[in-house]
Formats: sequence, structure tokens, C-alpha cells
Amino acid sequence: MNDATGRGRVDVRVWGKERGLPHPYPLICHLLDVAAVFGGLWDALLHPRLRERIATELGLGVEQARAELACWAGMHDLGKITPPFQAQVPEVFKELAGDKNYVAAPGAEKLTRFRHEQGTHWALVSLLTEAGYPVSRVQARSLPHQVAQMLGGHHGCFGDVVTARQAASASQYQAGLGQRGWDEQRRCHLDAVQRVVGAKAVPTGELSAATAVRVYGLIVLADWLASSVEWILPGLPGKTWPGSPEQLDAHYRQAVRDTPGVVRTARLGRAMFPDRQSLRFEELFPFAPNALQRDIAEVLPQVVGEESSGLVLVTAPTGDGKTEAALFAAAVLGRVSGARGLYFALPTMATADQMFPRVASFAEQVLTGERALLLMHNAAWLSTAMDGAQAEGSGDAWTLDEPAGQAVSATVAGGEEFSTAPATAVEARAWLREGGKRGLAAPLGAGTIDQALTAVLPVSFNALRLWGLSDKVLIVDEAHAYGPWMQTLMVRLLEWLGAFRASVVLLSATLTGRSASSLVEAYRRGAGFTEPCPVQPAYPGWLFADAVTGEVSEPRAVATLRPRTLDISLRQVAWDCEETAARPRSGGRRSVLREVLAPVAEFGGTALVCCTTVAEAQRTFRDLRAAFPALSAREGGIRLLHSRFPGLLRHEITAACERAYGKLRPHEQTCVRPASILVATQIVEQSLDFDFDIVVSDLAPLALLLQRAGRGRRHVRGPGGRPRWALPEERPALVVLEPAGPNGTTEPPRSWGDVYDHSLLLRSAALLREKVEQGIAVPGDVQDLVDAVYAEDFTDRLKEAGQGEAEASTFRLHSLDQRRAGARIAEETLAAMTGISAPYAVHGDLSRLSRGTAEVTGELLTTRLGADTGRLLLLFTQDEAGTSLDEDGKLPLPGKGVPNRTTVRRIVARTVPVPGGWLPPADGRPDLPPAWRKQTHLRDLVLVPMVRAGDDGEGTVWKGELNGRQVQFTRLIGFERI
Repeated sequence: MNDATGRGRVDVRVWGKERGLPHPYPLICHLLDVAAVFGGLWDALLHPRLRERIATELGLGVEQARAELACWAGMHDLGKITPPFQAQVPEVFKELAGDKNYVAAPGAEKLTRFRHEQGTHWALVSLLTEAGYPVSRVQARSLPHQVAQMLGGHHGCFGDVVTARQAASASQYQAGLGQRGWDEQRRCHLDAVQRVVGAKAVPTGELSAATAVRVYGLIVLADWLASSVEWILPGLPGKTWPGSPEQLDAHYRQAVRDTPGVVRTARLGRAMFPDRQSLRFEELFPFAPNALQRDIAEVLPQVVGEESSGLVLVTAPTGDGKTEAALFAAAVLGRVSGARGLYFALPTMATADQMFPRVASFAEQVLTGERALLLMHNAAWLSTAMDGAQAEGSGDAWTLDEPAGQAVSATVAGGEEFSTAPATAVEARAWLREGGKRGLAAPLGAGTIDQALTAVLPVSFNALRLWGLSDKVLIVDEAHAYGPWMQTLMVRLLEWLGAFRASVVLLSATLTGRSASSLVEAYRRGAGFTEPCPVQPAYPGWLFADAVTGEVSEPRAVATLRPRTLDISLRQVAWDCEETAARPRSGGRRSVLREVLAPVAEFGGTALVCCTTVAEAQRTFRDLRAAFPALSAREGGIRLLHSRFPGLLRHEITAACERAYGKLRPHEQTCVRPASILVATQIVEQSLDFDFDIVVSDLAPLALLLQRAGRGRRHVRGPGGRPRWALPEERPALVVLEPAGPNGTTEPPRSWGDVYDHSLLLRSAALLREKVEQGIAVPGDVQDLVDAVYAEDFTDRLKEAGQGEAEASTFRLHSLDQRRAGARIAEETLAAMTGISAPYAVHGDLSRLSRGTAEVTGELLTTRLGADTGRLLLLFTQDEAGTSLDEDGKLPLPGKGVPNRTTVRRIVARTVPVPGGWLPPADGRPDLPPAWRKQTHLRDLVLVPMVRAGDDGEGTVWKGELNGRQVQFTRLIGFERI
């Protein structure tokens, strides 16, 4: 410290921010800024009951807690008072290093791997111990260490525990901390922040994992808000500013005055749910409730306490109005629990796109306060649902416009993209869409389940995702739709939400009793109730688990909207999907499909054909076009939908399907729809509101078959609204194509690989065989069938029914069951190893939120969370115009410059997702333009040059090569290997 600064005073030469500024910003100013913004976020985001809960845990009054936590926020960057950080601005460091008061080990400034957040963690343990914070024999439970570790994680990852011995001699273990002078200035800055903020009380408690996450989230957001150039420039002192105590006070007062406007602009407030007097279903939705919705509307408000929270589990067939029931339940729970908003999680991007406008409508009509809403999934910026993207021209010559007054989308780091609704009360501002980690900070969201599950994986800023969910109502649709790995992560997430006492609504059409029990018990366990409480869901019906008392209500059974009986036709077929002969062989899949679909071609109506793999869907589509040429010649007569179309083209096809097979307008309900067949993969089986006159599916696990059957005669039609062959309407037809060997046993084809577990396929076929005569009563038979598929005494049951007489068949099923059990255990073990610790197992050590016992790689996340592991960009070679992104040559490959956001969107919108095994090794891929390698969304693309190979009945054929295999593309079929 020089004479002007004086011993014991803050040295304003120590800088905190400098990028984009005319000269460095004193660190003390940044610390006070963050403390001020934290206070504003505390006021704007936390419910009063939550503030009281945090204060009580710390042994403080509410106002004392606010001041003390604001001081913590201000301490977050004390690690910048270290030689390695200050050396990043050489002219400043030269002056500090020349000051005899600053002493450090030789070369300390070159320890670039010593990050400033690490310095905060190491330095604060002893400083807070000196301040009188309570310590424990277990260092991880000592409040000085808990606060230091939390603040040391403000860049997304928590460090390991610093032992008491290490903390006492921190500079000897970490030379990057510096010695005399550096340590004194950290103490001076801490004292200054405490004085200015008014943090006079000393906490007497310790931080639970839930409270640590809550405080952490506010600190990170405060740091981000106070780090923008727009915030700093108005308060940037002159170069000779002395930073007297009076000046620090004035700087803080101005930051406090500026904070409310910044928080409002960022759209970080609270959505307000209606009070109980306003919670009438008919006033929330423009229609009368069905039996399920009415029961929840009448009973749930009476079951839930005045200041309570909990989990609602709704089980009902597809089409029974679970979405509206969930939103009503969210309104009830949001009000009583003091939630700040909600997040609606769905299994796929397509279903999230469909849900987004429904959540927006609900928010505009029902909620008040701050209603910023984000669409969140890995391709949200490509969604045409609500982002203002418009297709112009014909063919592949699409442009993405952003007209004034319409919503925009933002590219963000970390593999996430967010888009917003058109300019309304629910439009989210740019701040929430930028940066890659802020999406769940918005009060409202609709997106994919992986956005929530990533919160319990040890990835950067996962704790911020946890914070984003901690005070929301989480709605999870299709809770049954996830494999063992994701289901285990769901259990871990529910444990955390139980610890937060956040409210949850789970929706399912086919959830086993065992799965239901595991989810409910996980939530209760997180809330502190460890005794088992097995549940057997009512179907259809619902139950409520109280986070405050731990009590689980008796499942309430309700009548279904439309009791139906599925007419089951189980057709054993020889698997001839790859054959191309003009006349299919008798008893093969091709001939049976033609037989089943003939009434559609002849008399009208619609059919869904659901295939197991993309390649089989493409072959089936081609075969049906050959079988029904008149239908094929008509626009929309035979459609194909799968994942291997370029993004924009897939959106176009999906939108056409929604128009062709979605809910009819009133004047259309007495007319038979024109003959049309949709050939698709599993992407149509969840949450899409399609209505077909008949559903045909390859064999799949029974729960998935029931999901697909829910697309059959989904909506009530008036007289004459369905073809005569599709009557009676209350007996929808499900035709299941069972691949069978010569001896009549179920034989899944090799082309299916491990898409579905083979033991589940055999079990499902056996159960369906029992139901061919009488059909499947919906809902009456559904829960028993779903549970029966997994029953341990399944083979005994088959023997009693006369289906398992052959000892070889029984032995085969037993072997497959063992393999399935082994695979399930492996998946669950992997999830347990990769996931973070449960809240009750953290034991004060926040590093357990940043590590699992197995490494979490990007490839693991993309494969396990359902994202595609590879993305191709097809480059169409034009005769004279070079290479283009489109077939018509209207969009040339962008030049050498750094692509802007519009260009990036245009490129990514034309990528094709493929399995990672299709990709060549990194050193065998065509070179990307150099500027693309620095862009998150472009650097991993694989370029595939395509040349025109003529025209056929499928349009222009383009061919190329990928990893030694011939590939081709047409707009009708999509991308395929040949």
C-alpha cells in the first residue's frame, strides 16, 4: 500500500473488471455492486416465508440475514486480490509489485492455473473464522468453510474441502494467494464491505445443502447482473479516485438505487398464482372440467395446507386432459407454497414446442406479476412454434426472419438455445436468453426434461439449475417414458426438490406401481421422511404427498373421459422389411400392412404406422407408395416423419402433420378425413395431439403400445366423422405386427438391435395374445397390464395360461429377463455414479455437487439424455455456383468471416442428427472453415459433400459418402445410408 492509500485502507488500485472499459474498475466497487444487487434479488425473488426459513437456519433475524448474505455476495471475488489475477493487467500489477507492502513468492503471478474463485475459497476460511463464525470439528460443517466453498464455486464448480491446517497456512499451500499485503488487502476489502453493507451480526447456525444452493443462485445472478459494461460505466470512478469511506458509501447507495430497475429489466421477478377464491377451473380454462379435472379442482385445494407444498401424481389415459389438470394443480400448489413460477418438462423437443403456447396462454390468463417465459431445449431457436421464424420461398430455400415486434431467439453457450413468444406479457428479455446458464432463472419455462435432470449431474453451474427449480412448481409429463438411467436421475432430482419443499406434478399414462412408489418415496425422503410408503396408483386418478407432514393421500380413482376398449389384432409376420420384390410374400410384414391399410386407401380415413427404426420407416414408406400409387400421387396421401430430416424440413413436416391429423374444427367433425397414412418412428407416441382412425405398430413394450394406441380415435367425432370401417368409435383398433420365427415364437429382427429390451417384447406379445379376444379395456385393464409386464412370476402365469408350455421358451425368457435385470442394474449404477449426491448426503461439502464417482463427459450426456451424438451438414454441390446449404443453390456456403447469429441459425437449421457411430474419426473429417471452430454450435459439425445423382419418383436424389459408406438424401425420404 502506498502512502496515499494508507495501511488498513482499501487499495483502489486493485482492479476487479477491465474488459470493455476505458480503464480498470476498482474491485471494491464491484464487490459493493454485487452486494447491492443481491439485496435487490433477495427482495424481488424470495417469498417472505423463504427469507424467514433462511434467517432461522443461520440464527439471525430476517433483516440481519439480508445484510449478512449481501456481504457474502460482496466477498465472492476476494480471490481477485492475488498476484495471478492482478497480473492480467500488467500496468496495474507492475505498480503493485513495486510496492514494498505487497510480498509474494517469486513467480506467483505466473501461476495461471490458480483461479481467482479458488483464491476466494482458500482465503475466506481463515478470514471468516477470525470474524467469529462458528466452527465444527468436521471442517465441511464449519460455517466459515461452508461460506468460503460456496463463494468459491461462483464460476460453476465447487472446490474440495480446505482443511483447517491448510486454511491456517493457506499461502504456503497456494503460492498464488501471495503473502503480506495481499492478505491484508483481502481483509481490508472484507471489512469495507461489511461496514458499508451493514453486516454487523454473526451467524450462529450452519448451511443446509438446500439453503446453500438457494443463496448460491442469488449470488451468481447478482454477479452476472453487476458485471455488464452497461452497469459499470455509469459508476466507473476516475483514475485518481481515492475510494474514501464516504465515497464507498455513496457508491453503494447509488448501486442500491439502480438495482430494482436492473432486476426488472432482466425479468427476474416472481409470477403470482391466483388466490384460493379465484381457483375455479371454469375461470382458468374456457371449458367445463371432465371427471379427473373436476376432482382435482374440488379436492386438491382442501387437501393441501395453507402454507404447504408437495407432490401430485396424476395417472390417466392419453387424451384425458392431464395437461389442464396439471396446470390447475400447479396453480394450487404455487399459491400455497409461495412458488416463483413453473417449469413444464416434456420428453421430446416436439412435445415441448407444442406445450409452449399452452403454457404461454395459461400464464397470460391466470398468472400475474413477472411472467417471463422461455422455451428450453437443444433446438428451441429452430422452433417455428413461437419464435417468429418464417419460411419463405419453396424447396429448401428457407430464411429465418425476425420482424419488428415479434420474438427473437438467442444462441447461447453450453448447447442450449432459448426462444420466446411474440411480444406479450410473457416475452422474455435478452438477458435471460444469453449466456447459456440462465434459462431456469426465468419465472416460467416449457422445455425438455433433460434441462431439469442436468441439475443433478456434476456439470458446470448445475447448482444454478437446482436453484432455478428450487422455488418453482415442476410439472413432468410422461413420467413413465424414461429408461433406468434417466429414471434414477429423476429420483435424485425429486430428492432435491423434496429438500427444497418445491412442489411437483407428475403426469403419466402408463406408470408401474413400483415406479410410482420410487418417485413418491424419493420426494418424501428429500423432505426428511425416510420410512417407506409404497403406493399403488389409481387409474385413472391421482394422489398427493405432503412435503410438510410426509403424509400420502389415498389414491383417488375417477371416471375416465371416454371409457373405451382397444380392439387388439396381433399379427405374426415374417420380417421382410428389407425385401424389394414387387409382390410381397404371403404372411410377410409387407403384405399384412397392405391388407390392413387397404380400407384407408379405398374408403378414406387416416392411419398411423409406427416403425422401430428410421431405416425401417423409410423402407415402409417406399413400399406403401408402391402398394397404393393413387394415394401416393395425392399430396399428403402418404407422409413420412422421423428424426433424420434436416431441422427446418422436419419442422415443416411436423406442422403439416398437425394440420392433417390434429384436432378438428367444429364444422369438420362430421366429415371423414381424406385418405392419408403417416409412417413414423417413436417420435409420435408421446404428447402429440394426433387423431388417427387406426393405429398399426411394430411390436414394442406394452406401455409404449398403449401410448401409440392413444392416438387412435382420440377425439369424439360427430355422425359421419369417421369412415364406416372405423366404427364403432369407442372401439379403436390397434394392429400389432409381431415378428415371428418359423416355429411361431417372437423373434425381434437384428435390425432393431437394443432399441427395446427383448424380454419386454416377449412379455408384451404374450400379454397381448391374452387380450385378442376381449380387447383391452381403457382404463380398466391398463394398470394391471403395465404392472404385469414386469411381474416376477410372469413365466408361471404363462404356464397357467397355456402359453409357456415349452421348456425351451421358458428358459429363453428367463435368460432374457436376467439380461434385462443386469442391464437395468448397470444403468442405475451408472446414474448413481455420475449423479451428484442426495441433499442429505452432502454433509456440508458442496464439492459433492460438482463431482460423481464416474466422469461425466459430453458424449455421455448427449447419449444418455437423449440428444443426438452427431450432426451432419449436407453441402450441395452446384454445377456453377459452387457449394450451397440448399438444393436450389440459393444459400451459398458462408464466407470466411465469423458467422453472425442469423448465419449460425441458417446453418444449424439444416443439420441432420445421426448416431455417433456413423461419424468418421476426427482426423478423417472434412475441414471446417476456421471461423466455425470457435462457434459452439458449429465446431462439432461433420460436413458431407453431396452431388446430384438424378431424379426419380422421390424427387432429386443427392449422394455422398460418410465414413466409407454411401449416403443419399431426398426431401421425401430424408437422409439415409445405402
